[in-house]
Amino acid sequence: MKNQLSRRLMMKTGSMACCTLLLKGNLFAVSNFTFPADEAPDPLKMNYCGHKCPENCKFLEASVKNDPVLKKEAYEIWEMKERFGVETFEADKIFCFGCKTKDKPVGIRLQNCDVRVCAISKNHDACIECSSLSTCEKDLWKKFPEFHQSLVKLQVTYLESKK
Repeated sequence: MKNQLSRRLMMKTGSMACCTLLLKGNLFAVSNFTFPADEAPDPLKMNYCGHKCPENCKFLEASVKNDPVLKKEAYEIWEMKERFGVETFEADKIFCFGCKTKDKPVGIRLQNCDVRVCAISKNHDACIECSSLSTCEKDLWKKFPEFHQSLVKLQVTYLESKK
C-alpha cells in the first residue's frame, strides 16, 4: 500500500503544504493520499481548508511574540500589500494565530480567506464536510487545483468513514 499515509505524515505534509501556500503562493501538493481503513480524517483537527498550520510557522511566531521585526518579515513574505491592500506596515495589524483560534483576534490574512468564511457560514469544521467541495470555485481552489483535488480525495475517505 505505497500510497497510504499515516495520519501523522498526512498532517505533517499538509502542514508543509499550508505553510508553503501561505509563504510564497506555491503549493506543495499532496496527491493520491489515503488513510488506513481504521483511521479517518478528523475535521476538528484540520484548518477550514483541510490542513493544519505548522508549529514552526513564522507568521504565528511573530504574532505570539508580538515581534515587530518578525511581523515585518511576515508582511513581506505573505505579500500583504499586493494581496490584501495593506499599503503601509503597521505591526498591530499584522498577525495570525491560526484560523480556528477562538480566543484571539482575526488578522487581515484570515479576514480575506474565502474558504474560512464559507466553512464558518456553513457551520463546518473543515471543507471535507461540505457537499459542494468537488465543485467549489473559491480562490484558494482556483489558484491551487492540485491542493483542491487532494482534499476532494480526502473527503471520499472521510465520507466513507461516516457510513
